[in-house]
Amino acid sequence: MTVADDVTLNVAPDEAASLRRIVWSSVIGTAVEWYDFLIYGTATALVFNKVFFAAGNPTLATIAAFGTYAVGFLARPLGAAIFGHYGDRVGRKAMLAITIMVMGIGTFLIGLLPTYQQIGIAAPVLLIGLRFLQGIGLGGEWGGAVLMVVENCPTHRRGLLGSMVQVGNPIGNLAAIGMFALVASLPESDFMAYGWRIPFLISILLVGVGLYIRLNMEETAAFRQVQAKKEVASLPLLEIFRHHRRPFFTAVGLKISEIAYASIGGVFVMSYATANLGLPRAVVLNGAFAASLVALLAIPLFGWLSDLVGRKTMFYASCLFSALFAFPLFWLLDTRDPTIVVCTIVVAITFGQMVMFGIGAPWYSELFTARLRYSGASLGFQVGAALSGGLTPLIAASLMAWSGGATWPVSLLLIACAAITATATTFAPEMANKELT
Repeated sequence: MTVADDVTLNVAPDEAASLRRIVWSSVIGTAVEWYDFLIYGTATALVFNKVFFAAGNPTLATIAAFGTYAVGFLARPLGAAIFGHYGDRVGRKAMLAITIMVMGIGTFLIGLLPTYQQIGIAAPVLLIGLRFLQGIGLGGEWGGAVLMVVENCPTHRRGLLGSMVQVGNPIGNLAAIGMFALVASLPESDFMAYGWRIPFLISILLVGVGLYIRLNMEETAAFRQVQAKKEVASLPLLEIFRHHRRPFFTAVGLKISEIAYASIGGVFVMSYATANLGLPRAVVLNGAFAASLVALLAIPLFGWLSDLVGRKTMFYASCLFSALFAFPLFWLLDTRDPTIVVCTIVVAITFGQMVMFGIGAPWYSELFTARLRYSGASLGFQVGAALSGGLTPLIAASLMAWSGGATWPVSLLLIACAAITATATTFAPEMANKELT
């Protein structure tokens, strides 16, 4: 956002400056959270199956590693329920400060964990516990960060500015991949011994920056109005499940396809390309790095387009792409051509994930009234992420083991996920350029 945006946003210059601070504060804080969460995914595909699980059967070790990856997603709804409850009762700002500390502590401690060779079965058990802590932190963080922007921005720019919060994801991913690319240049023995720990340990510094930023943010006007009118919900989740089940389940369905493509294109492909196709780590890391670079521009572009043509149109287009690209995704990877592999990862993540990922931030929030918005948007988003994102790499690895290494079951899984989200899109109300309740 620049000074020129003061006119575009149709707000006074001082209000535009305040809005810029809110947007970029949310982006930076969210980037720190995503860095902490996503370095685990990269490490799962490249390291954890070797250092935290018994040697012997590489396939079973990979499945077990993806199982611990899934734990973080399964914990996210719990984080959404806990912090969503207090976010709707106490406020958005306080929850954002707490969640970034929860995430940071869990990430830092992963970097200190002994390996399976050192402490045996206690190593994966402790890893699962810390991954669970990460999931709780991210589950509570996302909704608050999005609402800080969505509840403060003009109606006609809610798609654009709401999607901007999601730019924290590729920024965090770039930082995570960049750190792993840097330590991966170490000799293999050094990388496996201590190099992989560095990205986890330095996260404590990023958390300090993110915490400082969040402590200097102001509470949203929408929540202050709820407080002033004495309309704060006593039990937000109970109220949602009693009277607002349709928007909740709609939000869950909207998340299914996007997070499935994120998990396959961003995590499972790393394992598939290195273990099954014999490609160097650098190739898949380059693909993920390039996809995140593209996402920096693609996410706000898709958000801006959703303000023009509507949320539903953009979601339908992404669902169609996701279904049509499900089989070509693996055909292109199987060429083993580094350029084709990198481009395939970029295309899959950009159009299979980032369209819905960017637009979903404002849309999930728009489905709920202010007094229930933190709980409703957060839990809908995180339940969908848990059902699809956390389990997809695990299911994909299991399906390939069942099919003798064939990828067609994974492609069918992606098509089924796209069909679920397309159905949810049909039932979701169009909220572009409409006032929030």
